[in-house]
Amino acid sequence: MTTAANARVRTSTLATSRRVLLLVDFINPLRFAGAEALAPAAVEAARATAALKRQFRAEGWTTVYVNDNFGHWRSDESLLMRECRRSGGHAAQLARLLAPAKDDLFVLKPRHSGFYQTPLALLLDELKAKDLVITGLAADYCVQCTAMDAYVRGLRVWVPGDCTAAESPQRKETALQWMKDTLKARIDPAASGGERRTERRRVSA
Repeated sequence: MTTAANARVRTSTLATSRRVLLLVDFINPLRFAGAEALAPAAVEAARATAALKRQFRAEGWTTVYVNDNFGHWRSDESLLMRECRRSGGHAAQLARLLAPAKDDLFVLKPRHSGFYQTPLALLLDELKAKDLVITGLAADYCVQCTAMDAYVRGLRVWVPGDCTAAESPQRKETALQWMKDTLKARIDPAASGGERRTERRRVSA
């Protein structure tokens, strides 16, 4: 059985990664109230995140999938991927765009925040992470809660505006602005060069 406590994380064999990319709930069967409104924007966010993930991989940084278990505690990333592909439509598009690579890490979460009752904090400590880039679904729920928990742990947070989605543009914008104002998070879109600005800030810190 895979649980949040024994998700696929092998910290003893990991190289350090001062920058970490989190993908929150992108592997998603989209079976909840509001999913129909969220789905098209989610696919657009996944496309932007896929490009950012390729850049992270080329530069040697770590990617971590932080995903709901969707009520199936026997699930792991392979079962979730198969379920999303079988679902077709937007869920299958998300799975195709953001299929985990062999060396990506995967953590199951039981609630909104990626940190709540999961090994994510331990994993980030082992990686010696300082800068956390948080992408995913939805901006005003799981992304926002994860960003808040990252901030209180002293991590620098960037939530690329084009790499997350909500059920309406207004809800997304409100969430992003709150994270910028309250958590001092960057919300620059990845496509606008925000990734490079974050890297320069890290080097000069």
